[in-house]
Amino acid sequence: MIALMACAGSLHAADATRLVLKNGTEMQGQVLREREDTVLLDLGFTVLNVPRAEIATLEKLTSKTAAPASAVAKSEDIYYVEPNRGPLTVEKNVDRVAEAVVQIQTASGLGSGFIINKLGYVMTNQHVIAGEREITVVVYRKRPGGLEKQAFTKVKIIAMNGFLDLAILQIDDPAAATLPFVPMGDSDALTQGQQVFAIGSPLGLERSVSQGIVSVKARETRGTWCIQSTTQINPGNSGGPLFNARGEVVGVNNMKMAGVGVEGLGFSIPANVLKLFLKNRDAFAFDPRNPNAGFRYLTPPAPDTQPESPQTP
Repeated sequence: MIALMACAGSLHAADATRLVLKNGTEMQGQVLREREDTVLLDLGFTVLNVPRAEIATLEKLTSKTAAPASAVAKSEDIYYVEPNRGPLTVEKNVDRVAEAVVQIQTASGLGSGFIINKLGYVMTNQHVIAGEREITVVVYRKRPGGLEKQAFTKVKIIAMNGFLDLAILQIDDPAAATLPFVPMGDSDALTQGQQVFAIGSPLGLERSVSQGIVSVKARETRGTWCIQSTTQINPGNSGGPLFNARGEVVGVNNMKMAGVGVEGLGFSIPANVLKLFLKNRDAFAFDPRNPNAGFRYLTPPAPDTQPESPQTP
């Protein structure tokens, strides 16, 4: 599937075509050629072969129907935002974002993650992949006969940070360019009581969806802050996305409150913290020759408790 939204600014409206994929992703460009199985679409900066099996609608645009630039996804660094993305029900949101949510498999366990761009960059928690040498990313593709599971075993660690509990992976495969991705939202815009939902693999139950509300927008935990929500998350949800009603990632699920009878206390890393991590990823770059990076933090000196000697004038 081709999951990319762009506006080819050099195209005249009379030449433009709006193409909508079955997962809700929209593209606007010029159709260069139509084949029985594919459509060749010029986006202005690249040309894509879009499989017809993945196309929901194909519409010729006029000056009245051409989509404004603000209605398409915009790249910000290595992630995307989509201005004016409309809210949908959870059911419809799952249909348009679920394929970008992945399962992360390692020798010691599994977690979740989500694809953020056409380069195959995947976000997850650092604790999901810490100390691992072999990582597999599993995606779930919609096909006419149902879902198809696709596993990618060539996965690179781009950056990670234990304090923030964030990690960037990359699917090292040409097919990554055809995978759908999700846009980032503004976690600062969240309000108490706002509906959110999560997709992940709790306890290995892949493609599970849970819904809740924002309990507290910013809850201090371990020296940083998290979004507290009633969304049910469990081991295996770690690294998966927390979405708002617009289908934007507003958080990264990373922990829950445990205990007998304790439910509905889930915590997620705010999307705006994730954006800062992405923009400053060079500071957290992974060195395969030295996975621990060699950093050692020195204990600050204790204050001097001895009384000062009186100074002689």
